[in-house]
Amino acid sequence: MNSRVVALYVDPRGPYPSLVADWYDEARDARTYGGDLPVVAHPPCGPWGRLRHLSRHDNPLSAIHALRIVRRNGGVLEHPFGSLLWEAGGMPKPGELPDAFGGRTIEVCQCDFGHVARKRTWVYVVGATSLPPMPPSREPTHWVSGGRGREGKKAKTTPVPPGIKVCSAIQRRRTPRAFAEWLIEIADGARVERRSA
Repeated sequence: MNSRVVALYVDPRGPYPSLVADWYDEARDARTYGGDLPVVAHPPCGPWGRLRHLSRHDNPLSAIHALRIVRRNGGVLEHPFGSLLWEAGGMPKPGELPDAFGGRTIEVCQCDFGHVARKRTWVYVVGATSLPPMPPSREPTHWVSGGRGREGKKAKTTPVPPGIKVCSAIQRRRTPRAFAEWLIEIADGARVERRSA
């Protein structure tokens, strides 16, 4: 267990409760965290992702809160590739120069960490001067489909390759333990000069 990192907006059945000093899920309300430890933040992506029109229950302010905490304490914020949070929060996209907080963004595929689908992800990092090694690349066994798999009206626009399964909703949301450990290692090395975000 890492006694220096707090995980925000996580699933209590996921890997974080056994890996970090403290963690906050929906019931505990991560917006109440006011400590000074570095964080790994997984705020709800519904209001910021490409399927935001289907998001009814997630509060977009949760992600803004998570961004403030990462900038204040150091650590990482994880969201799907192309999240609109980057524009709203003034965060650099992958390959761009760091922002005023020293934050930079990298893109990873969670498949490389053991997720069943490719799951392209943006990771905003503040306060870490180096990153742990990346795992070797691997191919997905499942497909995150925006349509209905191989059948239905979207089948022509979002075809699933032959021999590949379609992810369930639970599989899509699941954070691989290796990915959680990698993010915690980054957050553990984060050091920031305290200032308000």
